[in-house]
Amino acid sequence: MAETTVQEQANAQTVEDASKKKAAPKRKSPSRKGRDVKIVSSKRKTSVARAVVAKGTGIVRINSMRLESFEPETLRHIIEEPLYVSDAIKQISKSVDISVNVNGGGASSQAQAVRSAIAKGIAEFSGSQEVKRFYMAYDRKLIVDDPRRVEPKKFKGPKARARFQKSYR
Repeated sequence: MAETTVQEQANAQTVEDASKKKAAPKRKSPSRKGRDVKIVSSKRKTSVARAVVAKGTGIVRINSMRLESFEPETLRHIIEEPLYVSDAIKQISKSVDISVNVNGGGASSQAQAVRSAIAKGIAEFSGSQEVKRFYMAYDRKLIVDDPRRVEPKKFKGPKARARFQKSYR
């Protein structure tokens, strides 16, 4: 009875080996370099903007392009809005670097998604509820994504709600 089969011995040995193995130490991502980094995302229609906010010198990049060289100018003003809303937020925005990647949708919806991602990133990076409350009071769309989406087209019509016209004569 004390004798064990070869299979049972092999199973016992593999269990011992598994318990002896230690998990590999986790390494930090090389892009973060030990910095305090916040990653946020925002959506507007079909546009998705992902922002990375890190301690820095106030540089804002959109798809690897500096904000100062972003065209058209009207969309640049929309994107800059959450950076210069108040003096306290100006101070925070001058002490962080913001990198935003945006894709999908049109130019206007991309600008609005970037605007929202920047505001969310600054609010999260500051860690202050006051900044978040200020953005909510100023414009709710800066913090809360717009849930509206385009309604899909239906059969029996040229668009989502419109129907084909009838002609009798």
